[in-house]
Amino acid sequence: MTSVAVIDYGMGNLRSVVKAIEHVAPRAQVRLTSDAGEIVRADRVVFPGQGAIAGCMTALDDFHLRDAVLAAMRNKPFLGICLGLQALFDFSEEGGGVQGLAVLRGSVPRFPSAKMRDVKSGRALKVPHMGWNQVDQVKPHPLWKGIANRERFYFVHSYYAQAAEYADVAGATDYGIRFTSAAARANIFAVQFHPEKSATAGLRLLENFMSWDGAA
Repeated sequence: MTSVAVIDYGMGNLRSVVKAIEHVAPRAQVRLTSDAGEIVRADRVVFPGQGAIAGCMTALDDFHLRDAVLAAMRNKPFLGICLGLQALFDFSEEGGGVQGLAVLRGSVPRFPSAKMRDVKSGRALKVPHMGWNQVDQVKPHPLWKGIANRERFYFVHSYYAQAAEYADVAGATDYGIRFTSAAARANIFAVQFHPEKSATAGLRLLENFMSWDGAA
């Protein structure tokens, strides 16, 4: 039986992530856990979360999970969601500046208010970016299987990932500016949107993750 560790570090409603994975993989053993050993032993790891990146990084250390998370990223299928994407980069501007896990090169700035205009209509765009938006599949990946290019997913965020290396970008979205909405490298895949809240397309992405062998 495949075991899945959904990392619980006290950030956001993680039960919805667990329920969505259980829905697409009813035979899997899905555990919401803050136990480092359980994360290391799991076949697959999901790193979700929403809220402030400073709280995320502090909680990883408070729960003694940083090393387990980094170890999981080295050797098993790993899915980051929302904060689980932003935390992979070098640095976030939030809260005056927060160091990330530096697994991927890049930064996480705030949406610039001066540029928050719809390209076509010119209307002002609200921050946080909240609601449905399209994702351009910048490069093919097993987790995009069966999902149409420019499919819509559900977003909630005020800061966005800006990958420094184009090779790490798996998906991009336009909201005033163009940002990295999905990143991928080796056995890691991470998204800014919430697949557990993204209806059929989101469930398909989670289903693809559950059958993925970790190869790009």
